[in-house]
Amino acid sequence: MRGMIDKTKTIRYGFLFAAAILGGFSFVVQAVNEIAPFTFTATRSFIGAAVLIPVFLVMDAIRKKKEEVPKISLEERKKGRRTLLVGGLVCGAVIALAANLQQFGISMNLEAGKAGFITAMYIVLVPIIGLFLGKKSGLVTWISVALAVAGLYLICVKGSFGINKGDLCLIFCAIAYAGHITVVDYFGNRVDGVKLSCLQFFVCGTLSALAALIFERDAFDAALILSYYKTFLYMGVCSCGIAYTFQIVGQKGTNPTAASLIMSLEASFSLVFGMLVLGEALTAREWIGIALMLVAIVLTETKELFVKQPKTES
Repeated sequence: MRGMIDKTKTIRYGFLFAAAILGGFSFVVQAVNEIAPFTFTATRSFIGAAVLIPVFLVMDAIRKKKEEVPKISLEERKKGRRTLLVGGLVCGAVIALAANLQQFGISMNLEAGKAGFITAMYIVLVPIIGLFLGKKSGLVTWISVALAVAGLYLICVKGSFGINKGDLCLIFCAIAYAGHITVVDYFGNRVDGVKLSCLQFFVCGTLSALAALIFERDAFDAALILSYYKTFLYMGVCSCGIAYTFQIVGQKGTNPTAASLIMSLEASFSLVFGMLVLGEALTAREWIGIALMLVAIVLTETKELFVKQPKTES
């Protein structure tokens, strides 16, 4: 029995690790400035939503065949659908903000490794958002925040105090992703995760397409988009579809701290792939900044190891 449990845990960690690799490589694939950001996000999101439709249909069919579908009343079914709809709209709106800010930032900088690490700040920002929700954070968390801010300074600020527009977009993107984690944590425990993902990508695609019609109409070029079909297939199928599904499967029954720590490796992979594929070169200052951010991320996600848990009375 013990061996079976360990094997299951290894498989789940494998799914999370694979999701981190796919997510890390997506920063390299996203390094495109020929296609306008809203158009890019809309295209990848619609592909991602389309990929997830057959996934949840097959999953539903398997559940029905195994008779694992719980019998609930009509009122409960309607309530579940309303929750899914609201969750999809909220999560989709937040991820649309995050994804478009990320695409704007990457299209300005075209540095995949740096983009991955700045975006990874969302892991440190989550406890800060928790403060506004009445959740207190300990000393270790605030030390992590200080290290991350110092790392960001070394990476983004060049010479005199100034952050370029691309870096600023990525910083706000990290804040938006922290908000996305918060709303997904709320709705993800109440509805089917794959259906929620599919709906949020559809909402994200719709909002991004509307923004593209308003701001990028003159820049729209169908032939150019088709010429980047490999990029969009990867971003839609691998990043949105497969990686997110792997994350859902891997997180089931996995300690949230361990799961998020593995997923945060996405930032490291973005740096590695950025150097291998794009030939990116970082200065010593930027390496130190990235090291500080990595320490902040790991410290935040493993803080339970450094904090004594209060003894509970029997």
